[in-house]
Parts: sequence; C-alpha cells; structure tokens
Amino acid sequence: MQLEEPMDFVAAWLQENQPRMVEVLGQIVNIDSFSHEPKGVQAVRAILQQVLEQSGIAVTALDENDSHALFASVGSGSEQNIFLTGHMDTVFKGGTVKERPFRIEGDQAFGPGVADMKSGLVMNMFVLKAFHELNAVTPLPFRVNLFFTADEEIGSPKGRTLIEKYLKPATAVFNAEPGRVSGNVVKSRKGGGTYQIAVTGVASHSGVCHQDGVSAIEALARIISAVHQLTDYEQGITTNVGVIEGGTTPNTVAPFASAKVDVRFMRLDQVAEIEALLEQCVAGHGLQGARAVLSKIAGFLPFEEHASESLLALYKQQAAKIGLSVDGEFTGGCSDAGWTSAMGIPTLCATGPVGAYAHTERETCFIDTFAERATVVARCCLTL
Repeated sequence: MQLEEPMDFVAAWLQENQPRMVEVLGQIVNIDSFSHEPKGVQAVRAILQQVLEQSGIAVTALDENDSHALFASVGSGSEQNIFLTGHMDTVFKGGTVKERPFRIEGDQAFGPGVADMKSGLVMNMFVLKAFHELNAVTPLPFRVNLFFTADEEIGSPKGRTLIEKYLKPATAVFNAEPGRVSGNVVKSRKGGGTYQIAVTGVASHSGVCHQDGVSAIEALARIISAVHQLTDYEQGITTNVGVIEGGTTPNTVAPFASAKVDVRFMRLDQVAEIEALLEQCVAGHGLQGARAVLSKIAGFLPFEEHASESLLALYKQQAAKIGLSVDGEFTGGCSDAGWTSAMGIPTLCATGPVGAYAHTERETCFIDTFAERATVVARCCLTL
C-alpha cells in the first residue's frame, strides 16, 4: 500500500464504525466508576476488554500496586511504539447513573463521565481496532498500544507507578482527555498537588476556663491566611484551601482542625520551592501549644509545552488534511500527560472527542466528532 491507502482504509473503517462507538459509549457510561469504587472501574474495564477481544486483539488486565489498568497492543517492529492513553474512573459516586443515565439528544451524548473521559476511551479503543483490521491487510511496521488507568481523577496515586513502568518504551503518547469546546487539543497543563493540614490544640470549656485551651481552629486560620499569600499569578502559582473541618461544639475551644489545600503550578522546577513554602506556613502559625502537620495526598507533574511541540505540529498538519482547523491551548487542569511528558516522552493531550462541562450534571460529548478525531490520531500514528 502507498501511504494514503492505509490512511483511507482506517478513516473509512472509523467512519463506518462511529455508530458502534456510540453504542459502546452508552454501555460504559451506564456503569458508575467513581475513583474510590474499584468494582465499577473494573466493570468498565471488563466491557472494554470484551470488545477488544471480540476483534481478536490480545488484551491484558493488569492488577498491580493495588490498582487496575488495561493494556492492549497491535503491530510490531521498532520504528515507533505509540501509546493511546486514558483513565477509566470518574468523579461521580455510585448511584449517579441511576439518577441520570446515558442519553442522546441530537448530536450530543450526556451522562456521568461521558466526556471525561469515557468517550476518549472508546475512541482510542476503536483506533486500535482499526489498526488491527489494517494489520491483517498489510503488517504495521510500528506498534500501537492502549493503556488505561483507574485513578486519574484523584491524582493517579497508584496509576502513576503503572504508567512509569509500562510506558517506558513509548515514543509518543496521545492522551484522550476530551477535546476542548473550541475543537483544540491541549499543549500544556499545570501541575498540581492536594495537601492536608492537620492541627492539634487543647480542648477547654470556653466559658469556664477559656485560658486553658489552645484553639486548633485559630492556628489553622493563621495557616490558611499564610497559604493563600503564596498565590502568584505572574508565576502561574495558585493556592486554595477548599475544605476545612474542626472543633466539637461552639462552647469548646477546638482541640482539632484540618484543611485540604489545592496547589497549582506551571513548571517542574517550582515544586520543591512551593512545598518548602507550604511547610513554612504550617510551622509558622505562632500559636503556642498547637501542633500542625502537612501531608501530601496526591499530585500531578506539569505537562510543559516543550513536550507537545512535535506532536502538536503533526496533529495540526494531519487535521488540516481532512479539513479540520485545530490548534493547541493551555489549561490549568491536570492530567496523566504530566507523568508521560516528565518521562521525556513526546505527549499530546485532549485528543479525544470534543466535550464540555466535565465534572458537572451538564457534562456532554459531541458524538459527531468521534470518527474525525479518531482519524486525526490514526493519521498521526501512520505518519510518525
């Protein structure tokens, strides 16, 4: 085959199978797969595995490091080893599907996780299936792989280790987070971290012996003020205390208090300094008798722009060849693209179908973008 022949073959197959993509999307959207409810995530994985195996593709369900992943591969050779990535978890707790199951209205699909990122999982899976069909006609001189993890929405605390283990040989990564409403892909993202501040004070009756108490809430309030002062928009650093808890009753000096902090940053070299400053804020509350401890819950590395330059140029070129005008944009949200880019792997993010209102009741995916977005990724794989 000449180069354009396999491209035409794959594009035609993807267009023909767009209705099937939507069918599979409905199946997995109608499964609750909250990050902290592994049975739901595994149920999504089982359907994806079944669809791939029905095509004759070898699939491995990985259960390692108290986490779950799905791996599949098509092709051979050492020219390129391309990974199509995604996450099977969502932010929606069990029972959400019963309240608002998958539905289609016009050219949009709705349901929990429909855009972020179950549509991307399906799209990547059908790209692999298309290459499996092509490989039966003409052997691929490269390898295309799927790798789906289970805990991205909570910072990939376990999934990160699987990514770092299994994606070492990758030469390129297309991460199918939802395409932007503009139709663009994502060329860079902030890194981020979630931290907990736990403060211990001394309880006392606030009317009888107020002076004997040490208020953990007061210490926490001082810390929060200092933490918020770390925000620096020019440097792309933001800090936000989004959750606080503490105390027992209004007439008791609070013996404990806690807070959760979200921190975002632009560059990998900012991480150590930010964490040192957080430690200073926590240690420097100045309230004698109170003890405060900082701990990290989860975090993402930034997806820096230099990691996407080559793939973005290729993606724009291949999109233009099928009549799409696409560019790359920055977003403050984090993703697993931060891990692969930090490994030195060329990475492009938000290559999935176009979506909107992720993490909300209005979350939607534009189903008419399935085949065209899949075709652009496939063309990139064939051109690399």
